[in-house]
Amino acid sequence: EVQVVESGGGLVQPGGSLRLTCEASGFPITKYGMSWVRQAPGKGLEWVACVNGDGTVTNSADAVEGRFTISRTDALNTLYLQMDNLRPEGAAVCCCTESGGRVYSASSDYWGQGTQVTVSS
Repeated sequence: EVQVVESGGGLVQPGGSLRLTCEASGFPITKYGMSWVRQAPGKGLEWVACVNGDGTVTNSADAVEGRFTISRTDALNTLYLQMDNLRPEGAAVCCCTESGGRVYSASSDYWGQGTQVTVSS
């Protein structure tokens, strides 16, 4: 059974940092590209960052370039998103999912419930 569980969200002040964790089971992330995607209340899904299947290539959206870093620990089948210098953008639910580069499917089985990140003073 495919399962994805995100954690690590919370309330943080502007300029602060958070590290999100995505624990995958039922499939090896080393054979899949993975992305972090976020959704603010009332808005659509926004791709944030991705890593390819063999872990050699990462990409980030322009809005987070230089501030967010995607990484993974293959032995734990776990993906991370280190978020630094967070901006006061309010709240968003952050999720990880299987993807082909920046391309992901909202209807795929590879979604978790997400973890909420709120950046506010």
